[in-house]
Amino acid sequence: MATESQFKNQFLVAMPGLEDENFDHSVTLMCEHSDDGAIGLVINRPIELTFSEMMGQMGFEFNAEDAERQIFWGGPVQPERGFVVHRQPANWESCMQVADNLYITTSRDILRAIGLGEGPKEYFIALGYAGWSAGQLETEIMNNSWLNTPIDQAILFHTPARDRWQSATRLLGIDVTQISTGAGHA
Repeated sequence: MATESQFKNQFLVAMPGLEDENFDHSVTLMCEHSDDGAIGLVINRPIELTFSEMMGQMGFEFNAEDAERQIFWGGPVQPERGFVVHRQPANWESCMQVADNLYITTSRDILRAIGLGEGPKEYFIALGYAGWSAGQLETEIMNNSWLNTPIDQAILFHTPARDRWQSATRLLGIDVTQISTGAGHA
């Protein structure tokens, strides 16, 4: 039986020495973590797709107020799959609570509601997700690829994407640029 871990409901903050270009200076919202593996959404990589373009491709109406809202690259796994991270709970078809007053919905009904101005007011949309197999994330953390910190919803919903890594590193209370990127042993 899988057990929950301390990494659920956390940000994973990429260390400066992380050599995977997909995750260089990334911040990942951890959604699930158990003995079976982990799933997260990268929250600081906007893509060249706006809300209006996405909604147009789906054939949904949309509110002009949200037309230029950024869509994010959530990770390399299933980039065609969409995730809406939001605060306001409702009876969406596929909605999961990931923290206090924080939800992820994967069903199209929330997009339709947002387009009509009836959805959550604070949200962001990511396409794809980051996934780790059993033990992989723990190994990467032991190899100094990531640090974790509690979620700060102000970073999710109010901090510009370009500033999210720096803001998340401040949550750690240390200057990560001064940390050695190699694993040390005493």
